[in-house]
Amino acid sequence: MNLPFPALFVSHGSPMIALEPGDTGAFLSHLGRTLDRGWGRPTAVLAVSAHTTARTPVLLGGEQHEALYDFGGFPQALYALRYDAPGAPALARQLGERLQAPVLAQGGLDHGIWTALRYLYPEADVPVLALALTPTASPATLMELGAQLAGLQDQGVLVLATGSITHNLRLLMRTPSAGMAAGGQAGDQAAEMPESAAFRTWFAERSAARDWAALADYRTQAPHAALMHPTDEHLLPWYVAAGAGGKDTAPRRIFEGVTFGCLGMDAYAFGPQAMPLQEALVTSAAAGA
Repeated sequence: MNLPFPALFVSHGSPMIALEPGDTGAFLSHLGRTLDRGWGRPTAVLAVSAHTTARTPVLLGGEQHEALYDFGGFPQALYALRYDAPGAPALARQLGERLQAPVLAQGGLDHGIWTALRYLYPEADVPVLALALTPTASPATLMELGAQLAGLQDQGVLVLATGSITHNLRLLMRTPSAGMAAGGQAGDQAAEMPESAAFRTWFAERSAARDWAALADYRTQAPHAALMHPTDEHLLPWYVAAGAGGKDTAPRRIFEGVTFGCLGMDAYAFGPQAMPLQEALVTSAAAGA
């Protein structure tokens, strides 16, 4: 029997990650291989994204999904990419009863989901169920929602939340072009803003300390919170994954990075399997696997 999966939060960044993987894309591929070796292939992925939202939790329980191009102004090659994955209607019905949430017989994966999944599971052979995020909900409420997902990991379900650990597109608008950061440096090479570094460090330290109260109150306690997140939605999926992992174990930052000097790309794992995953990632990286 496979081990239960840790719950995950990954930062998806720009849709261009699908064409230009950079360090984050390489990490996601490494993460997928590491999960396959140590935990096996999930029976399904339950995805929570900053870009699929509703006023209350809603499940997309269609038989099939395809990539949604919920963005504009990017190269045509990006719109030619596909990610056609099976849905998980039976899981949707089961979870709909548990959450008392409506199940829509439709599919479609926003770019926060499919750009991550095409690195984790490039063959698009794992069923996916999208759970709509309520962007007006508080972090504490979303942690409670995540707690209702606990136990799915024992069924072989991978809870995957996607957003960005920092996200302020107005800061990106200061760059000379979509592919370059201030000073003409490539996005992956641009020096990080001190405010971004301070926020990411605070979040990692409070996570390691299991300071759930501070994390839930990040907007008033974290340094530069309003600058790094003018609106909440890209950080809120983190709290769903944290709730699914439970409060008894500390979240583990399993990847850290920044693009364009201000767009944080950190990833976290939650639950009892978070530390084993972190250790497996380090071991496999050292072995070149």
